[in-house]
Amino acid sequence: MKKLRIIVAGVLTAGALYAVGPSSATAAPTQALAPTGQALATGGWHSPSPVNTDLPLRVLARKHGLGFGTAVDVNNLTNDATYRELAATEFSAVTAENAMKWAELEPTRGTYNWGPADQLVEFARRNGQKVHGHTLLWHSQLPTWLTDGVADGSITPAELRTIARNHITTVVKRYKGKVRAWDVVNEAFTDGDSPVLRDTIFRQHLGENYIADALRWAHAADPKAKLFLNDYAIDNINPKSTAYYELARQLRKQRVPLHGMGFQGHLDLQYPLPIDAPQNLARFDRLGLETAFTEVDVRFFLPVDTYKEAGQVGSFNTLLQACLLTPKCVMFTVWGFTDKYSWVPGFFEGQGSATPMDENFQPKAAYRGLQQVLAVAADPNSRRGF
Repeated sequence: MKKLRIIVAGVLTAGALYAVGPSSATAAPTQALAPTGQALATGGWHSPSPVNTDLPLRVLARKHGLGFGTAVDVNNLTNDATYRELAATEFSAVTAENAMKWAELEPTRGTYNWGPADQLVEFARRNGQKVHGHTLLWHSQLPTWLTDGVADGSITPAELRTIARNHITTVVKRYKGKVRAWDVVNEAFTDGDSPVLRDTIFRQHLGENYIADALRWAHAADPKAKLFLNDYAIDNINPKSTAYYELARQLRKQRVPLHGMGFQGHLDLQYPLPIDAPQNLARFDRLGLETAFTEVDVRFFLPVDTYKEAGQVGSFNTLLQACLLTPKCVMFTVWGFTDKYSWVPGFFEGQGSATPMDENFQPKAAYRGLQQVLAVAADPNSRRGF
């Protein structure tokens, strides 16, 4: 555990700069990166020879056997050449931001709109990337024909089961062999000190075992695909992440085909860093599950200043280093890579600047910090097999 303590101490350096405020810190954003690298070197994760940090993230992640991904908006692939080029060159994995959600795929019952999802899968094939499918069952972004039908009783519980099974089977079979992994069920638990399964139409009408059923249906459609559960606010050890741990342990004991756990990683500088993320991921690792950070961004209240940028560096690095410390952590995905198209300002009033690149696609201190961690870490867990 000595190495773990050293690494965590290193990632806290930039975050602490934000916490103490301007009275105690005067470093510029790029200067805030240096202590992180120094701490890694002290911990024995640093090569004695000079390393080139100014390489695409996918290239730097390759030596770790780690997929470095981004969420992708298919409209931006079509309409923005710079976005398209960076999505291809910087990342080895892509996740559909919206194109694979049920409302987008089947807006009219029985009629699928495959175009955007097919486009993303083809984009990934051309650029040597793997696809993380998102998401098969989620209580949000469901088609209105489904939610209205369940609400007015025209879709019975038995019919809902058939519809859900057919949807999962149809989607997974279409991309069989083309999608590495699926978020089968997304955001299944409530928040708070006593989390329980959300009271969604699936839990209400399909029963407490709907998650196990969904995993079995997906596995039958593509036995080689990795099947994940995925949620937010579970990066550290807390009641919600423990609820997932207990569910995963139960499903594995029952031989339900669950292969991975996705930790979204939407962080906010007004809340504490998840400094026990390494220990949290480790317990899922011990269950034999793959782990991944699937939707990482770090938001804060605008305007941008030196100390907020430094805190953002520490937050991104905290999660990335937790992943590198975990043998089965196979992927680190940012939820969008440029502030030009970030979802954050539209959902969190007054907040923004949450991604590694600015509105003009220029690398921020957060991007340089990710480069540095990937470059200097002599990762003992590099045989991840992503």
